[in-house]
Formats: sequence, structure tokens, C-alpha cells
Amino acid sequence: MAAPQPYHTTELSTHLHYLTQCLALAAYSPPKPTNFRVGAILLLRRYFPPTLGTTPDQQTTFEDKILSTGYTLEHRGNTHAEQCCLSKYASHHGVPEEDVGIPLQKERGDDPNAKILMYVTMEPCGKRLSGNKPCAVRIVEARNHGRAGIDRVYFGVKEPGTFVGQSQGCKMLDAAGIGWELVEGMEDEILKVAKAGHGPREGETNVDDISIEEQKRQKEMPRNPKKRMMEI
Repeated sequence: MAAPQPYHTTELSTHLHYLTQCLALAAYSPPKPTNFRVGAILLLRRYFPPTLGTTPDQQTTFEDKILSTGYTLEHRGNTHAEQCCLSKYASHHGVPEEDVGIPLQKERGDDPNAKILMYVTMEPCGKRLSGNKPCAVRIVEARNHGRAGIDRVYFGVKEPGTFVGQSQGCKMLDAAGIGWELVEGMEDEILKVAKAGHGPREGETNVDDISIEEQKRQKEMPRNPKKRMMEI
């Protein structure tokens, strides 16, 4: 895993720094009409509170250690970014994903100023049409058996309602006592990457180019609205 990163101060620029890295990871995900391209980073943050004699404008500093990264479809199957990120970390430590909280607990140790954080371009999903375990549930389950797990999740956009309607991810995190924060400033870039592949592809006919009669005929045809979304 990555070595500790240089000291930082607690500023918005730090969050944007990691979201930019997450966005670069998301760009590795193949564009598909049934997925959002998302990137995630799991890290350990050790805080160093101001010492006596410091002035009020001196901020708390911290040191980061990147533990794992992931992006949508990085692993075989219909895998999400957070899922890949956690499963890679668990595999690195020789435990199944459901026990990922064990090495995370060891990573933190007894340091009260150490926190496990996740940065992800999009709000963790709270529902999947495929029946696969939602990412918010995976994050919550890292706290199984009384382990500390993930303390806070930072993301750049809320999950659009394209596939499952209003997301329940943040509500699940709230219920488990896991902090989260929507970091503003990169919404356009994140959604552009996330939705690549959702629109008409090159060579396909745009609906605006189809005659009114043909559009009417197609609307009257029976169709399964869930067919192209069952991978989610």
C-alpha cells in the first residue's frame, strides 16, 4: 500500500485534491449505459492537534496514508468503485471482504486521533436493481462486531435518480453513525465522467432524427423498462 503522504492542513483544497484523484480513477472505468463511472480512495488520516502556544489561525495538521483505491468495473462482474476498493484492501490483508473491519481496526490502532476515511466521486449507492449489496451497506458492515470501521465519507455529487430513484445511501450512513460530507466544486466534471456512455453512441440514430410516425409506433410497442438496467 502507499506510504504516508506529506502533512496537510484541514482545508477544502485537500478534499478537492482527493476527489480529483478519484475522478482520474473513474476515467478508467469503461463507459456503459447501465453504470455510473465512479472512483474511490480509502485512507488513514492521523491528526496532529495544535500544540500549546500556537495562534488561532494555525490549523490542525494531519498525515494521510492511502490504503486502497477502486473504480467501477475494476473487478469482474458488475462491481462498484467502493466495492472494489474495500475488496482489494481485504484481499491484501488476507481476509474476506465482510471482515475488512479487522485490518482497518489494526490500521487505526489505539490512536484516538486516527480516522479511516473514504473519498468517492459519487454518493455511495443505497440500492441496486441487480440485488447486489449496495455500497453504503458495505461501508456500514465494515463496523461489524463492534469494530470502528470507516469514520467518514466525502463525495462530490449525490447519486442521480437515473436508475433507482432517490438514493438512500446517506440515510444508511446516518443510521449507522457514519459521517458524510458533500464537497462542492467538481459537480460538472464528476457527472460528465460518471454518465459517459449513457447517451446516444456514435453511429446511433438520435430520437430527434426519427419521424413522428416512427416515434409513435415505437412508443406503442410493448417493452420491459427494467431490461437495460438489470445490471445495476
